[in-house]
Amino acid sequence: MLLYKDKKSVKFVEIKIKKIMTNKIELSWKGQMLFESVAPEGNVMIDAAEEVGGQGKGLRPKALMLTSLAGCSAMDVVSLLKKMRAEVDDFRIEVIANLTDEHPKFYDKVHVIYRFYGSDFKKDKIEKAVNLSVERYCGVMEMFRKFAEVTTEILYIEQ
Repeated sequence: MLLYKDKKSVKFVEIKIKKIMTNKIELSWKGQMLFESVAPEGNVMIDAAEEVGGQGKGLRPKALMLTSLAGCSAMDVVSLLKKMRAEVDDFRIEVIANLTDEHPKFYDKVHVIYRFYGSDFKKDKIEKAVNLSVERYCGVMEMFRKFAEVTTEILYIEQ
């Protein structure tokens, strides 16, 4: 709710703001460097490496970012391939990222490799699905482009 003074009168007018889509997680400390992230869809454990006080019981925060990038795009691609009737035997994404040397360290270059397994590929449809994810649908990809140079590659593995 936002209140503002109407220029034509002295009265205040109430404006209802459209509900903005939000996401929410809650992070709780489990001891040492172990944390649990809880979202409506499930839980994820986050931990540091043993050499910095962690126990190796969860993903590192930066690895979780790369996982989010791959997961977002993978869901787009699988959904689009199904609609295009261009299904494959298997599909994997590998993300390779370069961390900057100085603190705060962040990914400045990210390379996403899409691997499709099968035979008799419908390459035009597969490439269209990947490009739609990369350029239009994957919000995580768009977020990454705000701070990193993102490149992609598509590989076909005949089985």
